[in-house]
Amino acid sequence: MDILSIAGLLIGFGAILGGQHLEGGHLSSILNSVAFLIVMGGTVGAVMLQTPLNTFLRSLQMLSWVFIPPKLSPDETLEKIIEWSQIARREGLMRLEAIAADEEDLFIQKGLQLIADGSEPEIVREVLETDLDLQEGRDIEASKVYEALGGYAPTIGIIGAVMGLIHVMGNLADPASLGSGIAVAFIATIYGVTFANLLFLPIAGKLKTLVLRRSRLQMMITEGLISVAAGDNPRNIESRLQAYLN
Repeated sequence: MDILSIAGLLIGFGAILGGQHLEGGHLSSILNSVAFLIVMGGTVGAVMLQTPLNTFLRSLQMLSWVFIPPKLSPDETLEKIIEWSQIARREGLMRLEAIAADEEDLFIQKGLQLIADGSEPEIVREVLETDLDLQEGRDIEASKVYEALGGYAPTIGIIGAVMGLIHVMGNLADPASLGSGIAVAFIATIYGVTFANLLFLPIAGKLKTLVLRRSRLQMMITEGLISVAAGDNPRNIESRLQAYLN
């Protein structure tokens, strides 16, 4: 569980709602279902229009990373790589096939299987780097869905504000209906700016950071497996990969 994400969410929205309370306002005064429908519906609709289906679905899958990020253990992975290199030097590369079968990480599994099959180090590098680049590209595209949400939300909020003002101008003769139109106008703007800057854009930034951290770990794995395939000394491998931990 990512405590920082939870704390940030609570502090961000808490500061706004707390400020509203300190100024003498009430929570009910900034709750408006019409404004919420306009801003969220319009924003999500615009993003769905511009995003391919597989990218949109991937972005929904990655949303949980904000609070439960994928487990990345560079230190443990380095220890595994050193152990594999020792096994390969002692028992031969074919021994890595059994290790690959028990490995849960598909990226590592593919690398170990390539080595066990007798692939040249450069072939191992080419295959793993291609997988890394494609996976990183797909997930960066998915994180940009939240960037797009953050970009559209304020504009849709302005559209909601204008619609509220149009409603007001069309009912000047009926003072009783003016309040709801004015409320939609201002609250739609608040929703657009708030959701963009306290929710969508921070989520996009968090996901990008996690994707890049995973890619850095996979780069370390790639270099380590290539060294194992080349029969390098375990101590040299450890020294070379320490840079990724720092």
